[in-house]
Amino acid sequence: MGALAIGIIGTIGLIILVVLLVVSRIKVAGPNEAFIVTGRKGRPVTNPETGAISTDLSGQKVVMGASVFVVPVIQKLASIDLSARSISVSVGSAVSAQGIKCSLEGVAVVKVGGAEDSIRAAAQRFLGQQDNIEHFTQEVLAGSLRSIVGRLSVDEIIRDRAAFAREVAEEAESSLTNQGVVLDTFQLQDIQTEGNYLKDLGRPEAARAEKVAAIAESVARREAEQARLKAEEEIAVANRELSLRKAAIQAETDAAQAQAEGAGPIAKAARDQEVIAAQESVAERQAHLRERELDTEVRKPADAQRYAIETAAEAEKTRAIREAEAARARREAAAQALRAEGEAEAAAILARGDAEAQAMQKKAGAYEQYGEAAVLDLLAQMLPRLVKEAAAPVAAIDKITVISTDGASHLTKSVAGNVTEGMQLASDLLGVDLPALFQRLANQGGGGLKPPPSGPAPTSVPA
Repeated sequence: MGALAIGIIGTIGLIILVVLLVVSRIKVAGPNEAFIVTGRKGRPVTNPETGAISTDLSGQKVVMGASVFVVPVIQKLASIDLSARSISVSVGSAVSAQGIKCSLEGVAVVKVGGAEDSIRAAAQRFLGQQDNIEHFTQEVLAGSLRSIVGRLSVDEIIRDRAAFAREVAEEAESSLTNQGVVLDTFQLQDIQTEGNYLKDLGRPEAARAEKVAAIAESVARREAEQARLKAEEEIAVANRELSLRKAAIQAETDAAQAQAEGAGPIAKAARDQEVIAAQESVAERQAHLRERELDTEVRKPADAQRYAIETAAEAEKTRAIREAEAARARREAAAQALRAEGEAEAAAILARGDAEAQAMQKKAGAYEQYGEAAVLDLLAQMLPRLVKEAAAPVAAIDKITVISTDGASHLTKSVAGNVTEGMQLASDLLGVDLPALFQRLANQGGGGLKPPPSGPAPTSVPA
């Protein structure tokens, strides 16, 4: 029994060891790695050009995302990483098609290709030194960058960076594919030129952009101002509508309040109206009664009295008319008598005027016949009156006191002066020099009338 148990335990242990050995030789590839199992012989391949026979790579088994059993001693397993690698690529002093030196910086994402041939090629070159994939890719991409920059201008590179990156990938594709590496993407991050070329190149665009920005800012400012004004206008309209609505509500409220307040006075006014109407009815009845009383007491006696007065007035009118007609007849008779009297008086005056005219004509004839004698006669009649009129002011004086160095003789001089002025006035009126006339008559007659003395005549002064 003891030997049997030991045998069973040994068998079980051996089985466990075999199982562990088998399990340990089974390998499972992850999603980002590939296994390469070597140990088998590849198929013979004949080169069509040279006719040489070689062995292909089919003996290298590639396992991705699966499990594989590696036969101990006979086969060997190797792993290669399929993860993407980000590689920075920098190129300095690359000359563009315009002859301008450029410095470029980009980023590339590369990985070992997922095809079996790519994995085999990458395993041949980088297995055991997979860190050299980045350095190798940098060198290849740098050369491709220089090649592409030499065919393009700086403007083209800047204007279409996607096309530039695509051309770089196409340029480097053949070199990377031969190495089993695939370029997933390439992006140009920066480009610098010697001098101020890029600054000068962007100046027109910057000016245009600044202009567009200024215009856009002005338009935005104008739209904002318009929006503000429109908002203020809407607010003003809303405020006006609110004010109008408030005013309408206030008017309705005031009207209702006024109507409520006026209900009492209106009712009182209606009652007062009824009272006034009743009072007017009573007053009308009283007026009708009073009118009948007046008709009985006043109007009928007044009508009788008026009739009597009208009758008496008519009689008086008739009498006055008759008296007026009689007076008119008397006045007409008196007027006829007065007219006859006036006509008689006018005839008398006319006769007297004719007589006087005839007398004057005879007197004028006498004056014309006698010449200066007639004038002298006329003057003889006028001089006494002239002297009397000249002395009349002095004769009317009751008492006179003369204050003069000449004494009382001043009075006689005054009267004589008046007479002389009267003679001069007569000479002017008659057109005859009276003193000369008197002198001639005195010389001719010698004893006739003498001219009045030239000096003043003595005049008595009444006490």
